[in-house]
Amino acid sequence: MAVLLLPGLLCDEFSWRHQAEALRKLTEVIIPEFRGFNSLGAMAEAALTMAPARFSLAGHSMGARVALEVVRRASGRIDRLALLDTGIHPRGPNEEAKRGALIDLARREGMAAMAAQWLPPMLHPAHSSLLPELTEMVMRSTPESFAAQQRALLDRPNAREVLPMIHCPTLVLCGKEDQWSPVSQHEEIAGAIPGSKLVIVENCGHMSPVEQPAAVTEALLQWMG
Repeated sequence: MAVLLLPGLLCDEFSWRHQAEALRKLTEVIIPEFRGFNSLGAMAEAALTMAPARFSLAGHSMGARVALEVVRRASGRIDRLALLDTGIHPRGPNEEAKRGALIDLARREGMAAMAAQWLPPMLHPAHSSLLPELTEMVMRSTPESFAAQQRALLDRPNAREVLPMIHCPTLVLCGKEDQWSPVSQHEEIAGAIPGSKLVIVENCGHMSPVEQPAAVTEALLQWMG
């Protein structure tokens, strides 16, 4: 049973490297690339073209939003689902301005300058040593690709309506100190999915697969059974 690992905003296979290494001992691991896509639906369709007839599905942050769009399109093909550091809320009143300011910064000063502002609040303070590698990952994207992914998030469909479609074993996981997608959001998501398991990772911000790789990998291995 293959597993798809869907990366978040400006993320690529680097963000899943620890989990992929462990899961490849059990099954095929597929990590789609979402650079340049400007809708979550298009990302979901791209992921489905890479997937076998049945598969397990895990998404982090934006990738979890994409995972819910995969559920919308093909719930019967999904063996199990994991949603990490994400949300189901609609666009907030000041969200477009905040995201637009980051896009403007990327276009004006480059992706490294944008990463210097965007990344630190994503991490638990104890994990600032990860910033150089995460900045390198961000710099593999362009301002144009960043803008496209931000547009996808701003135009996100109603994720809440997908939750009743989930009938497979589901893991909901987040960092305890995730300021971007707090624990309360994950409690709401888990509460709306019957039989789901909620895991809160200690000493961890938004980038849980990178910040606490051993804990996240162990949770995914248990999820895979």
